[in-house]
Amino acid sequence: MELSIVLRSGILRIGAAALLLTPVFGFGVASAHETLGLEAPKPEVAMTPPMGWNSWNKFGCNIDEAKIRGVADAMASSGMKDAGYQYIVIDDCWQKDRAADGTIQADPERFPSGIKALADYVHSKGLKFGLYSDIGAKTCGGRPGSRGYEFQDARTWASWGVDYVKVDWCYTGSSEANSSYTIMAKALRASGRDIVFSICEWGDNKPEEWAAPLGHLWRTTGDIRDSWDKDEGYSHSFLWILDHNANLWANSGPNHWNDPDMLEVGNGGMTDVEYRSHFSLWAMLAAPLIAGNDLSNMDKATVDILTNKDVIAIDQDKLGQQARRVAQNGDAEVWVRPLAGGDRAVVLFNRSAEAKTISVDWDDLQWAPGLKASVKDLWSKSVKKGVKGGYGAEVAPHGVVMVRISPTI
Repeated sequence: MELSIVLRSGILRIGAAALLLTPVFGFGVASAHETLGLEAPKPEVAMTPPMGWNSWNKFGCNIDEAKIRGVADAMASSGMKDAGYQYIVIDDCWQKDRAADGTIQADPERFPSGIKALADYVHSKGLKFGLYSDIGAKTCGGRPGSRGYEFQDARTWASWGVDYVKVDWCYTGSSEANSSYTIMAKALRASGRDIVFSICEWGDNKPEEWAAPLGHLWRTTGDIRDSWDKDEGYSHSFLWILDHNANLWANSGPNHWNDPDMLEVGNGGMTDVEYRSHFSLWAMLAAPLIAGNDLSNMDKATVDILTNKDVIAIDQDKLGQQARRVAQNGDAEVWVRPLAGGDRAVVLFNRSAEAKTISVDWDDLQWAPGLKASVKDLWSKSVKKGVKGGYGAEVAPHGVVMVRISPTI
């Protein structure tokens, strides 16, 4: 019989059998978990796409306790909480090291009150709290990762009152993504607290094919870039990510969502027209709406985009079906999303630098041509009634016309 022991990675393999192990002090065995299976059901904590805020896009590693408290205050007071945003998520660089017993430690200079006190503050605002880790030995920022400490970290996060965990894919070596994230999924379910599990695997291993039983959302690409159409390295523009997600619609639904990455609305790399397109199409994709700007310093245009309740209602629709791109004529596109109750959300999307007239036919909605419908523009708020056969509008350069179409006869 072949015997191999890999304690640091948490796997003990004896022949064809495997035991999942949790180390103490970074070595040895604390407990054995019989298989890599997931006996415990995934908690139903993301029946609609999560809505919240994450620190990375705006602040990167430049985070501290005061900034996070300020963002929580702003979410509660700016109208975002009322619009449905819940989660305040601290991304990379909050960690410092591990204690002698292996417990993950926050950076004492950046977070002198500790993570539990910060989570308690966020909860006091009627919001939920999230943290970042990595499935590898180190985070992307070089801080301690969770490899070999999955169960200990999950218990620690639960004791702090964490509601959401984003787990990255740096420093993983030749690890297999499915089994690595399975360990973390099992650890979270054994933690004693229902926690949203955000898998940040970057899409390299096609998580849409295996992640649904494990997590509540999974990244489909590398990082988003605050740009309409310019990519750089492993960061991608709005258009690149949109196109990559267009054909992933069959993999997404309640409690398991494609994640095209966080919103860039308000960060300054695109125009307000382009940000409206970004927000509208993320809503059509049934994407998690995770803001990435400085909530404590927003202009009116940014607030108006992020808190448009008609657009948010499309994202949060209970049917949970991601939109499909049903027509593409050069730079003119039509996206359609079926909604609970029989309505349709439609985006007429103009990728070009010139205004275009774009239309949708009732055939694209799987409706009879003679059906009458009410059409509400979700940005201008205008309503047209008794519309038959189709609907068209002039669309600004790089802009959208987003409508909700409701059959009336």
